[in-house]
Amino acid sequence: MTDLPTPSSDLTTHPWFFCGIGGSGMLPLALILKGHGASIGGSDRSRDQGRTPEKFAWLESLGFELFPQDGSGVISAEQTLVASAAVEDTVPEVVRATQLGCPRMSRAQLLATLFNAAPFGVAIGGTSGKSTVTGMTGWIMTAAGRDPTIMNGAVMKNFVRPDAPFASARVGQGDAFVSEVDESDGSIALYRPKVAVLGNVSLDHKSLEELRELFGDFLARAEVSAINLDDAETATLAHRARSLVTFGITSPEAQIAAIDVVEGPTSLSATILDRRDGTEHALTLKVPGRHNLYNALAAIAAANAAGVPVAEAVAALGSFAGLARRFDVVGTSPSRIAVIDDFGHNPDKVSATLSTLKVHPGRVIAFFQPHGYGPLRQMGAELAEVIARLLGPDDLTILCDPVYFGGTVDRSEGSERIVRLIESHGGKAEYVPSRADCGKRIAEIAQAGDRVVIMGARDDTLTVFAKDVLAALP
Repeated sequence: MTDLPTPSSDLTTHPWFFCGIGGSGMLPLALILKGHGASIGGSDRSRDQGRTPEKFAWLESLGFELFPQDGSGVISAEQTLVASAAVEDTVPEVVRATQLGCPRMSRAQLLATLFNAAPFGVAIGGTSGKSTVTGMTGWIMTAAGRDPTIMNGAVMKNFVRPDAPFASARVGQGDAFVSEVDESDGSIALYRPKVAVLGNVSLDHKSLEELRELFGDFLARAEVSAINLDDAETATLAHRARSLVTFGITSPEAQIAAIDVVEGPTSLSATILDRRDGTEHALTLKVPGRHNLYNALAAIAAANAAGVPVAEAVAALGSFAGLARRFDVVGTSPSRIAVIDDFGHNPDKVSATLSTLKVHPGRVIAFFQPHGYGPLRQMGAELAEVIARLLGPDDLTILCDPVYFGGTVDRSEGSERIVRLIESHGGKAEYVPSRADCGKRIAEIAQAGDRVVIMGARDDTLTVFAKDVLAALP
């Protein structure tokens, strides 16, 4: 294929084709590019398989031209093919684009190109919490009149409207571009932010040595960095930053801190202390959990580094509605069984979700759909340990088979291994291969006062499943 467009190119002068256009990382990029006037076609295996038809109908209503994933939409060497690094060379769109000599960009390359072209980039980095911090920061900047463009991997409830049901992006006219940036594939190295945010650093897809280098370089490229002093790994990288705004709860050196924390089942309140001037500001969040207090502190620090007063940032977060599938309370059954839809899929995220649930009394029934066979092999042992440690003797974890949409991945080792590992750590777990049968099992055993949490990633139909579970409960 031919050379990539450069950041200085006019990205709207030629047509684009997105392979996997409905994906959580691809959809907001397509929306932003379309918002700038580009002509975009796309395909998605989920569309061909009949999953989430309402999402693809919405995209077509916006003027996206959608095709089956058979290569038929790639018709000209003028088109730039956008495909994630995980897309195999045998996928028909890639084959056809190669034949025609189309330029190709990865999702990360395109996002970095758009981000770096913006006058004022705010990049949200860290192992966990990026989507929530991005949503919070974007909402603060919007409330402050900055009219930002926001790129998120999750639907931001504050921006959902009847004509924008999948609002994982916002196209603004202001200078600011707020985006989460990913370290898992090393692409964080592509971004040149004015403000860099680093919430936490923990072992995920890369070794700690690699992460320290990637995140340290990330901070060094920014004009101002907002960092979490409570995270030991993040704090050790502070010296790499050119200028700092620091935050934390336990660190006495944090410039922006939280005191008087009160956690509710679905909310949280605290007093935000700005140690630089001694001012205090009352914070009320509509999302629960101490991890979300850290997310809020990160967003306040990020917005402050971008010029928004702390008082204004704290006030804006009072109306932050949260993200879809981030501790998203679907509803409560007639017998008071709550169902929560959650994106938890790696040890850190599952730990945050289960810890939030266990702050309050009541049995937890945790359903988990692994987001692939590869990730399950990689992080399954740690995931099992987290589940067994955080859930009590009355709680239960139910796993179905990992999500599989096709491809050549090794499927020899699945969810039954995780169940064995959870039990070996003293936890209670069941393996039920079919997701539909898991729903029936939950309906059989759930009792008044239980909390049912539906966890998993890379599958939009989990939200539909959560709603179906709620409807089946007494």
